Amino acid sequence: MPSPLTLRFLVDDPARVQTGLLAIPVFEGGRAHGGAFEAVNGALGGLLRALMAEESFSGKADSQLVVHTHGKIAAARVALFGAGSADAFDFSDIPALGARVTRLASRLGLTSAALCASGIPRAADDSARATRLAVLGAELGRYAFDKYLTGERKKPSKLLELALVGVAEGAEIEVAATRGRRTAAAVAQVRDWVNEPAIEMTPSKLAAHAEAVAKTRGLDCRVLGPSECKKLGMNLFLGVSLGSAEEPRFIHLAYKPAGAKKRIALVGKGVTFDSGGLSLKPAQSMEDMKTDMAGAATVIATIAAVAELGCAHEVHAIVAATENMPGGRAYRPGDVITGMGGKSIEITNTDAEGRLTLADALAYALTLQPDEMIDIATLTGACVVALGHDIAGVMGSDPALVDRILAAAKRVGEPMWPLPLHDRLKETLKSEVADMKNSGERWGGAITAGLFLRDFTGGKPWAHLDIAGPSSSEKEHGIIAKGGTGFSVATLVEYLLA
Repeated sequence: MPSPLTLRFLVDDPARVQTGLLAIPVFEGGRAHGGAFEAVNGALGGLLRALMAEESFSGKADSQLVVHTHGKIAAARVALFGAGSADAFDFSDIPALGARVTRLASRLGLTSAALCASGIPRAADDSARATRLAVLGAELGRYAFDKYLTGERKKPSKLLELALVGVAEGAEIEVAATRGRRTAAAVAQVRDWVNEPAIEMTPSKLAAHAEAVAKTRGLDCRVLGPSECKKLGMNLFLGVSLGSAEEPRFIHLAYKPAGAKKRIALVGKGVTFDSGGLSLKPAQSMEDMKTDMAGAATVIATIAAVAELGCAHEVHAIVAATENMPGGRAYRPGDVITGMGGKSIEITNTDAEGRLTLADALAYALTLQPDEMIDIATLTGACVVALGHDIAGVMGSDPALVDRILAAAKRVGEPMWPLPLHDRLKETLKSEVADMKNSGERWGGAITAGLFLRDFTGGKPWAHLDIAGPSSSEKEHGIIAKGGTGFSVATLVEYLLA
Protein backbone atom coordinates (compact mmCIF):
# COMPACT_ATOMS: atom_id res chain seq x y z
CA MET A 1 0.00 0.00 0.00
CA PRO A 2 1.43 3.46 -0.87
CA SER A 3 1.86 6.12 1.80
CA PRO A 4 -1.45 7.65 2.92
CA LEU A 5 -2.92 10.32 0.70
CA THR A 6 -2.54 13.97 1.62
CA LEU A 7 -6.11 15.18 2.00
CA ARG A 8 -7.50 18.63 1.24
CA PHE A 9 -11.00 19.80 2.12
CA LEU A 10 -12.27 22.62 -0.07
CA VAL A 11 -15.43 24.67 -0.46
CA ASP A 12 -14.03 26.50 -3.48
CA ASP A 13 -15.56 26.83 -6.92
CA PRO A 14 -14.70 23.41 -8.43
CA ALA A 15 -13.61 25.09 -11.67
CA ARG A 16 -10.82 26.75 -9.68
CA VAL A 17 -9.45 23.59 -8.01
CA GLN A 18 -5.88 22.83 -9.08
CA THR A 19 -5.71 19.09 -9.66
CA GLY A 20 -4.82 16.48 -12.22
CA LEU A 21 -8.33 14.98 -12.28
CA LEU A 22 -11.61 16.53 -11.15
CA ALA A 23 -14.25 13.81 -10.61
CA ILE A 24 -17.96 14.60 -10.75
CA PRO A 25 -20.67 11.97 -10.08
CA VAL A 26 -23.46 11.89 -12.66
CA PHE A 27 -26.61 9.85 -12.19
CA GLU A 28 -28.94 8.11 -14.60
CA GLY A 29 -30.71 10.49 -16.92
CA GLY A 30 -27.69 12.78 -16.80
CA ARG A 31 -28.66 14.13 -13.38
CA ALA A 32 -25.94 15.88 -11.40
CA HIS A 33 -26.43 16.95 -7.80
CA GLY A 34 -25.20 20.18 -6.31
CA GLY A 35 -23.75 22.98 -8.37
CA ALA A 36 -20.39 21.39 -9.19
CA PHE A 37 -21.38 19.99 -12.57
CA GLU A 38 -23.05 23.19 -13.78
CA ALA A 39 -20.16 25.34 -12.53
CA VAL A 40 -17.60 23.25 -14.39
CA ASN A 41 -19.80 22.81 -17.47
CA GLY A 42 -20.33 26.58 -17.62
CA ALA A 43 -16.62 27.28 -17.24
CA LEU A 44 -15.98 24.90 -20.15
CA GLY A 45 -18.56 26.60 -22.35
CA GLY A 46 -21.09 23.76 -22.19
CA LEU A 47 -18.55 21.14 -23.26
CA LEU A 48 -19.61 18.54 -20.70
CA ARG A 49 -23.25 18.55 -21.76
CA ALA A 50 -22.28 18.43 -25.43
CA LEU A 51 -19.93 15.47 -24.94
CA MET A 52 -22.48 13.61 -22.85
CA ALA A 53 -24.92 13.86 -25.74
CA GLU A 54 -22.31 12.88 -28.34
CA GLU A 55 -21.11 9.87 -26.33
CA SER A 56 -24.60 8.85 -25.15
CA PHE A 57 -23.35 9.14 -21.59
CA SER A 58 -26.39 8.78 -19.37
CA GLY A 59 -24.88 8.20 -15.92
CA LYS A 60 -25.24 4.42 -16.04
CA ALA A 61 -23.49 2.73 -13.11
CA ASP A 62 -19.75 2.17 -13.63
CA SER A 63 -19.59 4.23 -16.83
CA GLN A 64 -17.19 7.15 -17.13
CA LEU A 65 -16.26 9.97 -19.48
CA VAL A 66 -12.88 11.73 -19.28
CA VAL A 67 -12.35 15.18 -20.79
CA HIS A 68 -9.10 17.14 -21.20
CA THR A 69 -9.69 20.77 -20.28
CA HIS A 70 -6.70 22.29 -22.16
CA GLY A 71 -6.26 24.98 -19.51
CA LYS A 72 -9.83 26.29 -19.63
CA ILE A 73 -10.22 25.48 -15.92
CA ALA A 74 -7.67 24.77 -13.19
CA ALA A 75 -8.08 20.97 -13.39
CA ALA A 76 -6.17 19.22 -16.18
CA ARG A 77 -8.97 16.67 -16.73
CA VAL A 78 -12.58 16.27 -15.75
CA ALA A 79 -14.01 12.79 -15.24
CA LEU A 80 -17.74 12.17 -15.14
CA PHE A 81 -18.46 9.01 -13.17
CA GLY A 82 -21.73 7.26 -13.88
CA ALA A 83 -23.26 6.36 -10.53
CA GLY A 84 -26.56 4.73 -11.44
CA SER A 85 -29.87 5.72 -9.89
CA ALA A 86 -29.69 8.80 -7.67
CA ASP A 87 -32.66 7.56 -5.65
CA ALA A 88 -30.94 4.22 -4.93
CA PHE A 89 -27.50 5.72 -4.26
CA ASP A 90 -26.65 5.56 -0.56
CA PHE A 91 -23.75 6.24 1.81
CA SER A 92 -22.67 2.62 1.37
CA ASP A 93 -22.01 3.34 -2.32
CA ILE A 94 -19.50 6.09 -1.53
CA PRO A 95 -16.43 3.85 -0.93
CA ALA A 96 -16.73 2.37 -4.44
CA LEU A 97 -17.00 5.87 -5.91
CA GLY A 98 -13.89 6.99 -4.03
CA ALA A 99 -11.99 3.93 -5.25
CA ARG A 100 -12.98 4.55 -8.86
CA VAL A 101 -11.56 8.07 -8.68
CA THR A 102 -8.15 7.13 -7.31
CA ARG A 103 -7.92 3.99 -9.46
CA LEU A 104 -8.39 6.08 -12.62
CA ALA A 105 -5.99 8.78 -11.42
CA SER A 106 -3.39 6.13 -10.63
CA ARG A 107 -3.74 4.52 -14.05
CA LEU A 108 -3.30 7.92 -15.68
CA GLY A 109 -0.07 8.41 -13.70
CA LEU A 110 -1.41 11.52 -11.93
CA THR A 111 -0.19 12.87 -8.60
CA SER A 112 -3.42 14.61 -7.59
CA ALA A 113 -7.18 14.14 -7.88
CA ALA A 114 -10.33 15.75 -6.53
CA LEU A 115 -13.84 14.45 -5.92
CA CYS A 116 -16.82 16.77 -5.92
CA ALA A 117 -18.43 15.48 -2.75
CA SER A 118 -21.17 18.08 -3.07
CA GLY A 119 -22.40 16.07 -6.05
CA ILE A 120 -23.14 13.00 -3.90
CA PRO A 121 -26.79 12.66 -2.78
CA ARG A 122 -27.31 13.05 0.96
CA ALA A 123 -23.58 13.66 1.60
CA ALA A 124 -24.36 17.10 2.95
CA ASP A 125 -26.68 15.51 5.53
CA ASP A 126 -23.71 13.85 7.21
CA SER A 127 -20.47 15.17 5.74
CA ALA A 128 -18.31 13.36 8.32
CA ARG A 129 -19.75 9.97 7.40
CA ALA A 130 -19.45 10.73 3.68
CA THR A 131 -15.84 11.81 4.20
CA ARG A 132 -14.96 8.67 6.14
CA LEU A 133 -16.36 6.42 3.45
CA ALA A 134 -14.88 8.41 0.57
CA VAL A 135 -11.43 8.28 2.15
CA LEU A 136 -11.78 4.54 2.82
CA GLY A 137 -12.54 3.91 -0.84
CA ALA A 138 -10.00 6.38 -2.18
CA GLU A 139 -7.15 4.81 -0.25
CA LEU A 140 -8.12 1.30 -1.39
CA GLY A 141 -8.43 2.41 -5.01
CA ARG A 142 -4.64 2.74 -5.09
CA TYR A 143 -3.99 -0.76 -3.77
CA ALA A 144 -1.88 -3.18 -5.78
CA PHE A 145 0.03 -6.28 -4.71
CA ASP A 146 3.17 -5.89 -6.79
CA LYS A 147 5.77 -7.22 -4.36
CA TYR A 148 6.94 -9.96 -6.73
CA LEU A 149 6.68 -8.01 -10.00
CA THR A 150 9.71 -6.50 -11.75
CA GLY A 151 10.38 -4.13 -14.62
CA GLU A 152 7.55 -2.37 -16.42
CA ARG A 153 4.89 -4.52 -14.78
CA LYS A 154 5.64 -2.91 -11.42
CA LYS A 155 3.79 0.38 -11.62
CA PRO A 156 3.05 1.76 -8.15
CA SER A 157 0.51 4.54 -7.87
CA LYS A 158 1.97 8.06 -8.10
CA LEU A 159 -1.14 9.60 -6.59
CA LEU A 160 -0.23 11.65 -3.53
CA GLU A 161 -3.12 14.04 -2.94
CA LEU A 162 -6.91 13.91 -2.87
CA ALA A 163 -9.17 16.93 -2.48
CA LEU A 164 -12.78 16.59 -1.36
CA VAL A 165 -14.58 19.56 -2.89
CA GLY A 166 -17.60 20.78 -1.01
CA VAL A 167 -16.35 19.56 2.38
CA ALA A 168 -15.31 22.17 4.93
CA GLU A 169 -12.32 21.57 7.17
CA GLY A 170 -13.01 20.90 10.84
CA ALA A 171 -12.18 18.62 13.75
CA GLU A 172 -15.08 16.25 13.01
CA ILE A 173 -13.99 15.91 9.38
CA GLU A 174 -10.40 15.21 10.39
CA VAL A 175 -11.51 12.48 12.79
CA ALA A 176 -13.69 10.94 10.10
CA ALA A 177 -10.87 11.03 7.55
CA THR A 178 -8.47 9.41 10.01
CA ARG A 179 -10.93 6.59 10.64
CA GLY A 180 -11.40 6.05 6.92
CA ARG A 181 -7.67 6.03 6.32
CA ARG A 182 -6.87 3.62 9.16
CA THR A 183 -9.68 1.26 8.20
CA ALA A 184 -8.31 1.23 4.66
CA ALA A 185 -4.82 0.48 5.98
CA ALA A 186 -6.23 -2.52 7.88
CA VAL A 187 -8.02 -3.78 4.77
CA ALA A 188 -4.83 -3.38 2.74
CA GLN A 189 -2.85 -5.25 5.38
CA VAL A 190 -5.22 -8.20 5.11
CA ARG A 191 -4.89 -8.12 1.33
CA ASP A 192 -1.10 -8.19 1.60
CA TRP A 193 -1.10 -11.16 3.98
CA VAL A 194 -3.69 -13.10 1.99
CA ASN A 195 -1.87 -12.45 -1.30
CA GLU A 196 1.44 -13.77 0.02
CA PRO A 197 2.42 -17.24 -1.23
CA ALA A 198 1.81 -19.95 1.37
CA ILE A 199 5.55 -20.54 1.63
CA GLU A 200 5.85 -16.94 2.89
CA MET A 201 2.80 -17.07 5.15
CA THR A 202 3.33 -20.15 7.29
CA PRO A 203 1.77 -20.41 10.76
CA SER A 204 4.97 -19.23 12.42
CA LYS A 205 5.31 -16.29 10.03
CA LEU A 206 1.70 -15.29 10.60
CA ALA A 207 2.40 -15.41 14.33
CA ALA A 208 5.44 -13.18 13.81
CA HIS A 209 3.24 -10.64 11.99
CA ALA A 210 0.81 -10.74 14.91
CA GLU A 211 3.63 -10.16 17.37
CA ALA A 212 4.81 -7.17 15.35
CA VAL A 213 1.28 -5.74 15.33
CA ALA A 214 1.05 -6.19 19.09
CA LYS A 215 4.34 -4.41 19.63
CA THR A 216 3.43 -1.38 17.53
CA ARG A 217 -0.15 -1.07 18.88
CA GLY A 218 0.54 -1.83 22.54
CA LEU A 219 -1.50 -5.04 22.58
CA ASP A 220 -1.09 -8.05 24.82
CA CYS A 221 0.17 -11.00 22.79
CA ARG A 222 0.37 -14.71 23.50
CA VAL A 223 1.66 -17.24 20.96
CA LEU A 224 1.45 -20.95 21.80
CA GLY A 225 3.36 -23.80 20.19
CA PRO A 226 2.25 -27.44 19.84
CA SER A 227 3.24 -28.58 23.33
CA GLU A 228 1.38 -25.71 24.99
CA CYS A 229 -1.69 -26.37 22.84
CA LYS A 230 -1.51 -30.04 23.78
CA LYS A 231 -1.61 -29.15 27.47
CA LEU A 232 -4.79 -27.15 26.84
CA GLY A 233 -6.40 -30.12 25.08
CA MET A 234 -6.51 -28.54 21.61
CA ASN A 235 -6.42 -31.91 19.89
CA LEU A 236 -8.76 -30.96 17.04
CA PHE A 237 -6.50 -28.07 16.02
CA LEU A 238 -3.37 -30.18 16.47
CA GLY A 239 -4.94 -33.05 14.54
CA VAL A 240 -5.32 -30.84 11.47
CA SER A 241 -1.66 -29.84 11.72
CA LEU A 242 -0.21 -33.37 11.87
CA GLY A 243 0.35 -33.82 8.14
CA SER A 244 2.45 -30.67 7.76
CA ALA A 245 6.16 -30.15 8.32
CA GLU A 246 5.26 -26.62 9.47
CA GLU A 247 4.49 -26.34 13.17
CA PRO A 248 1.15 -24.81 14.14
CA ARG A 249 0.84 -21.62 16.16
CA PHE A 250 -2.04 -20.46 18.37
CA ILE A 251 -2.26 -16.66 18.48
CA HIS A 252 -4.07 -14.48 21.03
CA LEU A 253 -3.98 -10.68 20.85
CA ALA A 254 -5.83 -8.54 23.40
CA TYR A 255 -6.84 -4.88 23.53
CA LYS A 256 -7.95 -3.88 27.02
CA PRO A 257 -9.05 -0.26 27.48
CA ALA A 258 -9.97 1.01 30.91
CA GLY A 259 -13.69 0.87 31.65
CA ALA A 260 -14.52 -1.37 28.69
CA LYS A 261 -18.22 -1.71 27.87
CA LYS A 262 -18.06 -5.28 26.54
CA ARG A 263 -15.55 -8.06 26.10
CA ILE A 264 -15.69 -9.25 22.48
CA ALA A 265 -13.79 -12.22 21.07
CA LEU A 266 -12.97 -12.27 17.35
CA VAL A 267 -11.95 -15.74 16.16
CA GLY A 268 -10.40 -16.08 12.70
CA LYS A 269 -9.79 -19.22 10.68
CA GLY A 270 -6.05 -19.47 10.12
CA VAL A 271 -5.37 -22.34 7.70
CA THR A 272 -2.38 -20.90 5.86
CA PHE A 273 -2.62 -23.56 3.15
CA ASP A 274 -5.38 -26.10 2.68
CA SER A 275 -4.62 -29.09 0.46
CA GLY A 276 -7.66 -30.91 1.82
CA GLY A 277 -5.42 -33.31 3.72
CA LEU A 278 -5.94 -36.98 2.88
CA SER A 279 -9.34 -36.00 1.43
CA LEU A 280 -7.22 -34.25 -1.18
CA LYS A 281 -8.64 -31.39 -3.21
CA PRO A 282 -8.35 -31.42 -7.02
CA ALA A 283 -5.29 -29.51 -8.22
CA GLN A 284 -7.29 -26.57 -9.55
CA SER A 285 -9.16 -26.21 -6.27
CA MET A 286 -5.84 -25.82 -4.45
CA GLU A 287 -4.62 -22.88 -6.52
CA ASP A 288 -6.03 -20.20 -4.21
CA MET A 289 -5.88 -22.12 -0.94
CA LYS A 290 -3.22 -19.74 0.35
CA THR A 291 -6.26 -17.51 1.01
CA ASP A 292 -7.71 -19.89 3.60
CA MET A 293 -6.24 -17.75 6.37
CA ALA A 294 -8.24 -14.65 5.40
CA GLY A 295 -10.29 -14.85 8.60
CA ALA A 296 -7.12 -14.89 10.69
CA ALA A 297 -5.67 -11.92 8.83
CA THR A 298 -8.97 -10.11 9.30
CA VAL A 299 -9.12 -10.40 13.08
CA ILE A 300 -5.44 -9.41 13.50
CA ALA A 301 -5.80 -6.34 11.29
CA THR A 302 -9.12 -5.40 12.87
CA ILE A 303 -7.81 -5.39 16.43
CA ALA A 304 -4.86 -3.29 15.26
CA ALA A 305 -7.21 -0.75 13.68
CA VAL A 306 -9.56 -0.40 16.66
CA ALA A 307 -6.61 -0.14 19.03
CA GLU A 308 -5.34 2.82 17.00
CA LEU A 309 -8.75 4.44 16.72
CA GLY A 310 -9.74 3.89 20.35
CA CYS A 311 -12.48 1.33 20.91
CA ALA A 312 -14.79 1.34 23.94
CA HIS A 313 -14.78 -2.48 24.11
CA GLU A 314 -12.19 -4.99 25.22
CA VAL A 315 -11.32 -6.95 22.09
CA HIS A 316 -9.56 -10.29 21.72
CA ALA A 317 -8.29 -11.66 18.40
CA ILE A 318 -7.80 -15.43 18.42
CA VAL A 319 -6.28 -17.57 15.67
CA ALA A 320 -5.44 -21.27 15.42
CA ALA A 321 -2.89 -21.17 12.59
CA THR A 322 -1.90 -24.34 10.74
CA GLU A 323 -1.50 -25.95 7.35
CA ASN A 324 -3.70 -28.87 6.29
CA MET A 325 -1.41 -31.27 4.42
CA PRO A 326 -1.47 -34.99 3.44
CA GLY A 327 1.75 -36.11 5.13
CA GLY A 328 2.51 -39.52 6.59
CA ARG A 329 1.34 -38.43 10.05
CA ALA A 330 -1.84 -36.75 8.75
CA TYR A 331 -5.14 -37.32 10.50
CA ARG A 332 -7.43 -39.73 8.69
CA PRO A 333 -11.10 -40.23 7.89
CA GLY A 334 -12.40 -42.48 10.64
CA ASP A 335 -10.23 -40.98 13.37
CA VAL A 336 -11.98 -39.85 16.54
CA ILE A 337 -10.51 -36.76 18.23
CA THR A 338 -11.58 -34.99 21.41
CA GLY A 339 -10.98 -31.25 21.51
CA MET A 340 -10.59 -28.60 24.17
CA GLY A 341 -14.36 -28.32 24.57
CA GLY A 342 -14.55 -31.98 25.63
CA LYS A 343 -16.58 -33.20 22.62
CA SER A 344 -15.40 -36.18 20.59
CA ILE A 345 -15.46 -35.74 16.83
CA GLU A 346 -15.48 -38.47 14.20
CA ILE A 347 -13.48 -37.34 11.18
CA THR A 348 -15.36 -38.14 7.98
CA ASN A 349 -13.65 -35.58 5.74
CA THR A 350 -10.20 -34.09 6.35
CA ASP A 351 -11.15 -31.22 4.02
CA ALA A 352 -13.66 -30.05 6.63
CA GLU A 353 -10.72 -28.92 8.73
CA GLY A 354 -11.49 -25.26 9.37
CA ARG A 355 -14.35 -26.03 11.73
CA LEU A 356 -12.01 -28.27 13.76
CA THR A 357 -9.46 -25.49 14.25
CA LEU A 358 -12.25 -23.04 15.03
CA ALA A 359 -13.82 -25.44 17.54
CA ASP A 360 -10.71 -25.34 19.72
CA ALA A 361 -10.28 -21.59 19.15
CA LEU A 362 -13.88 -20.97 20.25
CA ALA A 363 -13.41 -23.23 23.28
CA TYR A 364 -10.33 -21.19 24.19
CA ALA A 365 -12.26 -17.94 23.68
CA LEU A 366 -14.90 -19.18 26.16
CA THR A 367 -12.26 -19.24 28.90
CA LEU A 368 -12.05 -15.44 28.55
CA GLN A 369 -15.74 -15.11 29.53
CA PRO A 370 -16.61 -12.87 26.57
CA ASP A 371 -19.90 -11.04 26.22
CA GLU A 372 -19.92 -11.78 22.48
CA MET A 373 -18.08 -14.10 20.12
CA ILE A 374 -17.72 -13.54 16.38
CA ASP A 375 -15.87 -15.94 14.12
CA ILE A 376 -14.76 -15.09 10.60
CA ALA A 377 -13.83 -17.91 8.26
CA THR A 378 -13.41 -18.96 4.66
CA LEU A 379 -15.37 -21.99 5.73
CA THR A 380 -17.52 -23.59 3.04
CA GLY A 381 -17.83 -23.82 -0.70
CA ALA A 382 -21.52 -24.38 0.01
CA CYS A 383 -21.85 -20.74 1.07
CA VAL A 384 -20.40 -19.66 -2.28
CA VAL A 385 -22.89 -21.91 -4.08
CA ALA A 386 -25.74 -20.35 -2.08
CA LEU A 387 -24.73 -16.67 -2.22
CA GLY A 388 -22.11 -16.29 -4.94
CA HIS A 389 -18.64 -14.77 -4.74
CA ASP A 390 -19.60 -11.30 -3.53
CA ILE A 391 -21.77 -12.01 -0.49
CA ALA A 392 -20.87 -13.40 2.93
CA GLY A 393 -23.25 -15.61 4.88
CA VAL A 394 -24.01 -14.66 8.48
CA MET A 395 -25.60 -16.90 11.08
CA GLY A 396 -25.56 -17.07 14.84
CA SER A 397 -27.17 -17.97 18.12
CA ASP A 398 -28.20 -14.39 18.94
CA PRO A 399 -30.49 -12.73 16.36
CA ALA A 400 -29.80 -9.27 17.80
CA LEU A 401 -26.04 -9.73 17.36
CA VAL A 402 -26.53 -10.97 13.79
CA ASP A 403 -28.75 -7.96 13.03
CA ARG A 404 -26.15 -5.53 14.41
CA ILE A 405 -23.43 -7.07 12.25
CA LEU A 406 -25.64 -6.96 9.16
CA ALA A 407 -26.46 -3.31 9.87
CA ALA A 408 -22.76 -2.47 10.19
CA ALA A 409 -22.05 -4.28 6.92
CA LYS A 410 -24.77 -2.30 5.15
CA ARG A 411 -23.38 1.00 6.43
CA VAL A 412 -19.96 0.34 4.88
CA GLY A 413 -21.19 -1.36 1.71
CA GLU A 414 -20.03 -4.94 2.36
CA PRO A 415 -22.78 -7.32 1.19
CA MET A 416 -23.78 -9.95 3.77
CA TRP A 417 -26.88 -12.09 4.04
CA PRO A 418 -28.42 -13.98 6.99
CA LEU A 419 -28.63 -17.77 6.85
CA PRO A 420 -30.76 -19.87 9.24
CA LEU A 421 -29.32 -22.29 11.76
CA HIS A 422 -31.94 -24.91 10.94
CA ASP A 423 -31.64 -27.48 13.72
CA ARG A 424 -33.03 -30.35 11.70
CA LEU A 425 -29.84 -30.32 9.61
CA LYS A 426 -27.87 -31.21 12.72
CA GLU A 427 -29.06 -34.79 12.26
CA THR A 428 -26.57 -35.10 9.41
CA LEU A 429 -23.73 -34.55 11.92
CA LYS A 430 -24.75 -37.47 14.15
CA SER A 431 -22.05 -40.10 14.64
CA GLU A 432 -22.36 -43.72 15.75
CA VAL A 433 -18.95 -43.66 17.46
CA ALA A 434 -18.48 -40.07 18.68
CA ASP A 435 -20.43 -37.02 19.83
CA MET A 436 -20.45 -35.59 16.30
CA LYS A 437 -19.09 -36.01 12.81
CA ASN A 438 -17.09 -33.12 11.37
CA SER A 439 -19.02 -33.11 8.10
CA GLY A 440 -22.64 -33.72 7.13
CA GLU A 441 -24.30 -34.26 3.80
CA ARG A 442 -23.72 -31.99 0.82
CA TRP A 443 -27.02 -30.12 1.04
CA GLY A 444 -27.09 -27.16 3.42
CA GLY A 445 -23.36 -27.47 3.98
CA ALA A 446 -22.84 -23.87 5.07
CA ILE A 447 -25.55 -24.24 7.71
CA THR A 448 -24.31 -27.60 9.03
CA ALA A 449 -20.87 -26.02 9.43
CA GLY A 450 -22.47 -23.26 11.49
CA LEU A 451 -24.39 -25.78 13.56
CA PHE A 452 -21.14 -27.63 14.25
CA LEU A 453 -19.46 -24.43 15.47
CA ARG A 454 -22.42 -23.44 17.64
CA ASP A 455 -21.75 -26.46 19.86
CA PHE A 456 -18.46 -24.87 20.96
CA THR A 457 -19.81 -21.45 21.91
CA GLY A 458 -21.11 -22.35 25.37
CA GLY A 459 -24.42 -20.53 24.90
CA LYS A 460 -22.69 -17.15 24.56
CA PRO A 461 -24.03 -14.65 22.02
CA TRP A 462 -22.20 -15.78 18.87
CA ALA A 463 -22.17 -14.95 15.17
CA HIS A 464 -20.43 -16.73 12.32
CA LEU A 465 -19.31 -14.96 9.13
CA ASP A 466 -18.63 -17.32 6.23
CA ILE A 467 -16.48 -15.22 3.88
CA ALA A 468 -15.45 -18.04 1.54
CA GLY A 469 -16.85 -16.18 -1.47
CA PRO A 470 -15.86 -12.53 -1.00
CA SER A 471 -12.47 -13.09 0.69
CA SER A 472 -10.77 -13.11 -2.72
CA SER A 473 -11.74 -11.94 -6.17
CA GLU A 474 -10.76 -12.82 -9.73
CA LYS A 475 -11.30 -9.23 -10.89
CA GLU A 476 -11.40 -5.73 -9.46
CA HIS A 477 -14.65 -3.87 -8.94
CA GLY A 478 -15.73 -1.10 -6.59
CA ILE A 479 -13.28 -1.05 -3.70
CA ILE A 480 -12.35 -4.69 -4.41
CA ALA A 481 -8.93 -5.48 -5.81
CA LYS A 482 -8.03 -8.65 -7.67
CA GLY A 483 -6.76 -11.28 -5.23
CA GLY A 484 -7.27 -10.91 -1.50
CA THR A 485 -10.01 -8.39 -0.72
CA GLY A 486 -9.84 -7.72 3.02
CA PHE A 487 -13.60 -8.25 3.07
CA SER A 488 -15.29 -7.87 6.49
CA VAL A 489 -12.57 -5.68 8.07
CA ALA A 490 -14.59 -2.51 7.42
CA THR A 491 -17.71 -4.18 8.83
CA LEU A 492 -15.96 -5.30 12.00
CA VAL A 493 -14.32 -1.90 12.56
CA GLU A 494 -17.71 -0.25 12.02
CA TYR A 495 -19.35 -2.68 14.44
CA LEU A 496 -16.74 -2.30 17.16
CA LEU A 497 -16.65 1.51 16.95
CA ALA A 498 -20.41 2.03 16.63
